[in-house]
Amino acid sequence: MILLCRRSMLALAAVADIAIHARPQPVAAKTLAGRLDLPPRHLETLLQALVRAEILKGVRGPRGGYELARERRRISAAEVVRAVMSEDAGAAKNESQFIANVISPIIEQASQAFLAELDLVSIDDICRQAGEKKIFLDESVKPDFTI
Repeated sequence: MILLCRRSMLALAAVADIAIHARPQPVAAKTLAGRLDLPPRHLETLLQALVRAEILKGVRGPRGGYELARERRRISAAEVVRAVMSEDAGAAKNESQFIANVISPIIEQASQAFLAELDLVSIDDICRQAGEKKIFLDESVKPDFTI
């Protein structure tokens, strides 16, 4: 059973990919989309949401792209998920009273517990697992020396 929507999983994958590949220059959205097997336009709104949440920063210019706004060990998986969820939260649907008063509070409580667990996982943890599993065969996970 998957507890995260595809958009949240893509956000985590994008941030971890950028953490791994953004040295010495930022990662272009087109390159990132290629590694994630997505059309570049599909990622742009997601990346912009992460910039607004100050998880990523956009670098303009011919060698521009995206890089982390701070050290990868200081970004939790839950923070990434919350940034994407807050972008989706604006679309309120008409709900029945049963859903609004019974089901939604139960799901909200479970979501908070789930996010609390994700708060314990950093982007650095995800990058290390990618390195251990040799996900990017040509490249090793580079240490983050940002201060």
